Amino acid sequence: MKITAVETFVLSNRHALVKVVTDEGVSGWGECTLENWARTATAAVERMSEHLVGADPLRITALWQTLARGGFYRGGPVLSSALAGLDQALWDIKGRWLGVPVHELLGGPTRDHVRIYAHANAPGRTGSPQRAREHVAAGIDLIKVAPQTRVEFLDRPDRIDAMLAELAELRSAVGTSVDLGLDLHGRFSVPMSRRVLPALTDLGLAFVEEPLRPEHSDLIADLVRRSAVPIATGERLYSRTDFRRVLEAGVAIVQPDVSHAGGISEIFRIATQAEVYDAQLAPHSPLGPVALAACLQVAFAVPNFYAQEQTLNLHLAPSPACAVLVDPSPLVPVAGRIPRPAGAGLGIEVSEDAVRAAVERGRLEPGSPTWTYDDGSFAEW
Repeated sequence: MKITAVETFVLSNRHALVKVVTDEGVSGWGECTLENWARTATAAVERMSEHLVGADPLRITALWQTLARGGFYRGGPVLSSALAGLDQALWDIKGRWLGVPVHELLGGPTRDHVRIYAHANAPGRTGSPQRAREHVAAGIDLIKVAPQTRVEFLDRPDRIDAMLAELAELRSAVGTSVDLGLDLHGRFSVPMSRRVLPALTDLGLAFVEEPLRPEHSDLIADLVRRSAVPIATGERLYSRTDFRRVLEAGVAIVQPDVSHAGGISEIFRIATQAEVYDAQLAPHSPLGPVALAACLQVAFAVPNFYAQEQTLNLHLAPSPACAVLVDPSPLVPVAGRIPRPAGAGLGIEVSEDAVRAAVERGRLEPGSPTWTYDDGSFAEW
């Protein structure tokens, strides 16, 4: 079997797909999205495809090494996201060729279902109790929220008190049988984190995510030592080398993104690496259904899985993002858990006609917002 073509599809600034075609009639799909930089990532896919056409798609590790290291310059979000989408597509092909789900090729299932979590954010505050209750009523037992406001280098006490009060309100709304996670989105400085993290202890949070920006990963060990709340991070880390620093610092949960961190191949290796440090895997995935399907294949295969992020919210209603699928049912949770998929490859069927129609509609909306402080200087979103 040989690869005959690689084609990319940009559906929006937050949704890009790649299809890898073979001469045996078997094709695979991957999500090569890089939020805000979708066309940049697909341009890298097109360059990488020059190494793939004519190659055997079943030699996934050999091809991964060529794509990751063969251009001399390597790593970073753009190249790693391009590689990630292609890697997903190659695993999809191999599973389809052999007639098994990808998790069977990664050693077989370690669980029967995967716990998912949902977001309950609200403009201008930290969390929406009403939205959280909607998720809980639909079976979700892990809710994540993020402050939807600017955070100063050292914020005023009244603003900190307001955030803590909103989190306490959220906890009261869902009770203690539901886990809560707090995503700080890299908005906190080191001194701000030192001030706030100890105050979160009594809320019983499952984790605090990305308190620091990724460029400050070497400083996260100090926060781990100061906080009784488990620390999670990793959505903007792209390799085992990147994760080594935070694992050695003692983070409890690693969050590589299957569409940013080298694909299924690399996040499976990151999960294995994390086992050595008694850390668990919670893949970052606020993206489309192909990325979620790829995440699930890893989640079913590794022993140290914690929970799966998603934003499709199929426990509440059909998602427009799933219009690219023939049937979204393999991704629909039951009581907050997605059952183990039986379908070959990634376990989903992509409708190429729907993908092409979405591209033609062209929804290249603006990317993530750019925030500024009152004095006009840049503020982290």
